[in-house]
Amino acid sequence: MRRATTTEEASRRRLYTLIVITLAALVLAGILVSFTLGRYPIRPHQLLAALGDKSREILSGITNGAVSVSKSELVTEQMRAILFNVRLPRILLACMVGCCLSAAGAAYQGVFQNPMAAPDILGASSGAAAGAALAILMELGSRMVMVFAFAASLITIALVMLVSRTARGNRLLRIILAGIMVSSLCNALTSFIKLVADPNNILPEITYWMMGSLAKTKPGEVLFALVPMTLGIAPLLLLRWRINLLTLSDGEAKTMGVNVGAVRITVIICSTLITAASVSVSGLIGWVGLVVPHLARRLVGNNYRHLLPASMFSGALFLLIVDNVSRNLLLTEIPIGILTSVIGAPFFIWLITRKKETI
Repeated sequence: MRRATTTEEASRRRLYTLIVITLAALVLAGILVSFTLGRYPIRPHQLLAALGDKSREILSGITNGAVSVSKSELVTEQMRAILFNVRLPRILLACMVGCCLSAAGAAYQGVFQNPMAAPDILGASSGAAAGAALAILMELGSRMVMVFAFAASLITIALVMLVSRTARGNRLLRIILAGIMVSSLCNALTSFIKLVADPNNILPEITYWMMGSLAKTKPGEVLFALVPMTLGIAPLLLLRWRINLLTLSDGEAKTMGVNVGAVRITVIICSTLITAASVSVSGLIGWVGLVVPHLARRLVGNNYRHLLPASMFSGALFLLIVDNVSRNLLLTEIPIGILTSVIGAPFFIWLITRKKETI
């Protein structure tokens, strides 16, 4: 019986690993397809030719000219500009933001043992919105809007942790209540900024930012988000098996040699970092961090060894698809935050009403 159980578990692990690999392959395929979608049509053979030219150009730079660089006649300079200056940054950022929001949502759900936990549970999104609104009010430019949003998000979480340390009661409950309180203050600040903002120019810009969008994404924004996202995602992947232990009681986890407090605070900090980086470059995009981890659970189960990578790839694929719909469905681009809500809310209802679904 024990050998049969072990064989069954090994078979299940191989299946889950295959699912994760399949999700990664789907993300790669989605990226290639996304290159060909848009107002300016680019055919698959032109895309492959452009990617080949770019690869030879990169190799030539690495090898100091040892690889010859020749540009295909199938690709015009306009195509290259659209592919690598417009579509590539946007596609990469869509994948990065979707990946990070989903990973943060899955991590928060494990840390707080709450299936309704989402990346904005501690007020990171509310803080980012207040920081971005302040920067827009001061007319500081798009780069400073990102910086203000990122910094305000981190300051908000620092304030949440400070308040939770001075309060009494259950540790996790204190953090959640502090997050609700600080988030409410940030929302009030954002509302005040919108009240005093110029209704003709500033207010529409604040409102549009809060709807969430990847329009006009620039390579600099991708680089800005890449560092904090990498610093946050890497520890989460390394600690993913320990997140499983956080679903146990503190006493049980300690008997297994795990410093529960250190792991919990590390996961919270890393999740906050990637959430702040995501919101600062994309605006408020809801439902991704709540819905996608539950979808991943249906695919690979509750073990974070597979759940976290599955959530990351599923989130990247989900937001990539939604962004393609956003920029191609109508002549006027739809803010991506609207679409994630329109798709995410009914999908979440479908998930929680399915038989044998445990959330």
